[in-house]
Amino acid sequence: MFRTTLYYLDKVLSFFEEWTLFLTVFAALIGLFVTVVTRYTITYTMTWPEEFVRQVIMYTTFIGCSVAVKNRALIRIDALPNLIKPLAKPLDFVNHAGVAAFSIFVTYYGIKLLKMQIMTGQVTTVMKIPQSILYGVLPLMGVLMFLRLVQVVFEDITGKPVSPK
Repeated sequence: MFRTTLYYLDKVLSFFEEWTLFLTVFAALIGLFVTVVTRYTITYTMTWPEEFVRQVIMYTTFIGCSVAVKNRALIRIDALPNLIKPLAKPLDFVNHAGVAAFSIFVTYYGIKLLKMQIMTGQVTTVMKIPQSILYGVLPLMGVLMFLRLVQVVFEDITGKPVSPK
């Protein structure tokens, strides 16, 4: 039952992550293309694409954290588990505990920052996008990372993948 729930959760999260990353990177590519074309054809530099691309890079980085947890692509030191094989599993769970603590921390403080941005009503300099929209990705990233971590821990405990690759 729990594995089935994780399977459908994996499908939904994968769909969201893949399409979000695709669309945002594609939009950034178009923004950069517009900047380059206008700079070299009519010698006019627009400022909004640069701000837009900067915001998109931050957004894709935060959403990409969830994908990194799913693909087990987080940075870690693996010298000790390679030298002493019996320590590999326990150290994996120490790593999982660190990721869980980080995701809870980012969710908690992301919500606090989001509330502060909503109260102050700040907007970006050029495009006038509310900062609260941009800060909303922090709690989203924390929740996505935690959900992906639950899937990874389940796979480590059972030895069975949540979804067929």
